[in-house]
Amino acid sequence: MGVLDRLILRDDQWERMSLYIIGDERTRGSSGRDNRMFVEAVLWIVRTGSP
Repeated sequence: MGVLDRLILRDDQWERMSLYIIGDERTRGSSGRDNRMFVEAVLWIVRTGSP
């Protein structure tokens, strides 16, 4: 099982959301390397109840 097998969001859902996420290639300054993985991690924590 790879990382991509554990994604919560489908590609079409991510495409719709990604326009509203700050810190991508459109902005100047420091930015996260992979915003999708960050959002997926937050969703995983919410879904599993992990502290």
